[in-house]
Amino acid sequence: MKSFKAELVARIKRTHRVESFRFVSNRIIDFIPGQFLRLIFDEGNEQNKALNKYLSFSASPTKQYIEVTKKLGDSPFSQRLRDLNIGDKVLFQAPLGQCVFDAKYRSIVFLIGGIGITPVISIIEYVVDSRLDTQIELFYANSTEADIAFRKELDCWQSRNSNIKVFYIVSDWEGEDERYIRGVIDKNLIRQNVKDLKDKVFFIFGPPAMVESMKNLSVELGCSKDKIKTESFIGY
Repeated sequence: MKSFKAELVARIKRTHRVESFRFVSNRIIDFIPGQFLRLIFDEGNEQNKALNKYLSFSASPTKQYIEVTKKLGDSPFSQRLRDLNIGDKVLFQAPLGQCVFDAKYRSIVFLIGGIGITPVISIIEYVVDSRLDTQIELFYANSTEADIAFRKELDCWQSRNSNIKVFYIVSDWEGEDERYIRGVIDKNLIRQNVKDLKDKVFFIFGPPAMVESMKNLSVELGCSKDKIKTESFIGY
């Protein structure tokens, strides 16, 4: 893990509450898709958990920038992000995390909730940019249609690559639209849409309770524990 400063060059609204921040550095930042970093606002006290937090890379390491994405709330950390201006420099520590993509994984199922989509974007974008033939099935759960982050990118990738399939699960959906599945991620949904479950590698990112639930679900589906990769997001 190394410390480095990077300059904010772009801000991108993903939903009404989710925003991405792109930074460039004068040094090469080597990381593996799926890893995360630590963004440090309080350089004088690195133990300040309110202002120094962990965020996933939400762009592929093939890009010339690094990107992080946050669901902005009322916390001091969120407010500091809101206050950032283009040209501001921020201290980072990276890379961190072991729940990462490996090219030997030929077929992946992602079970994702909310902001847990961020490392998945890094992985899928890397697969697309590297022109890998990895088969990807993404089950992405949100409360409402408006909460779906990176919708444009996900739709584009699956339209261009037949190996990528995205299932949008919306718990509060009341309408009739074949683009969405109403409800939650459960065993029946996965069994109906995924073949050869025992051959899959399962990645699970999201809040701790959701990650534990999806991990148990994966085991019940017959996935061996060594093929279940998890990362819990705390403090979002």
